[in-house]
Amino acid sequence: MSMFTKEEPAARRSARAPGAETMLTIIAAGTTITGDIECAGVLKVEGQIDGSVRNARQVMLAREGAVRGDVQAHEVVVGGVIDGNVSATDRLELQSSAVVNGDIATKSIVVMEGARINGGVKMTELALVGRPGDVREPREVRTAR
Repeated sequence: MSMFTKEEPAARRSARAPGAETMLTIIAAGTTITGDIECAGVLKVEGQIDGSVRNARQVMLAREGAVRGDVQAHEVVVGGVIDGNVSATDRLELQSSAVVNGDIATKSIVVMEGARINGGVKMTELALVGRPGDVREPREVRTAR
């Protein structure tokens, strides 16, 4: 398939298994994206995003990378700074240089020594069910006597 072809032949499209080709998007160091990003594949951020990232299969934030907004993906690996909430439906990895200034919701988390979390962490599958804009009533907390 040539680089400038608009449409792929039907025979080639049907021969490829769904999800066999993973899309990779790279935000290079020195690049700033302003606005929200919706991505179905893998997003590698070495620069800065001033906006939210949604629906990615995987987000990899390099040590020099920064996101100033919420991140929602199946898997998130953080080496840089996120100023926003993180929702990782499968797995979240915080490397030793990672800083998350916001709340985290995930099923599985790996936190390397030196990583910083400035917010709450929810580790249940129910934590991931809520949608943006959902309002949850506060529950009464009972203390042991």
